[in-house]
Amino acid sequence: MAAGTWQELTDGLDEDDLAKLTAFREFCRALPDMEERIHSADITFARARSFASAYVKSHYLELGIELRRTVTTPAPRTSFPTSKTVMMHRYSLRRLEDFDERIRELIREAADTVGPGARAAEGR
Repeated sequence: MAAGTWQELTDGLDEDDLAKLTAFREFCRALPDMEERIHSADITFARARSFASAYVKSHYLELGIELRRTVTTPAPRTSFPTSKTVMMHRYSLRRLEDFDERIRELIREAADTVGPGARAAEGR
């Protein structure tokens, strides 16, 4: 993905869409040892490995959260493996209120379990 800036990523977003993407960004930036990667199409957060990403499409906050387990609650729009041990969970959030504690908890879990990378998770 092409590198970008926050201004380029958010250019043209209305106030509600910007609020949703900003809430995701501010939450992830507050997690310890984070690396923010802004691309022309999305924003991704990583430690050794990326674990959460977001962009706005048709007024929905489109989230990708990578976990070492399959989640059913809150129900993702879709999920699929990205490696032998990691599942990507996609969420489409219409309202800012949908970025709730359940979603934030999944992002925290992703940061702690997927973010360090496979070798760190296996204690290597």
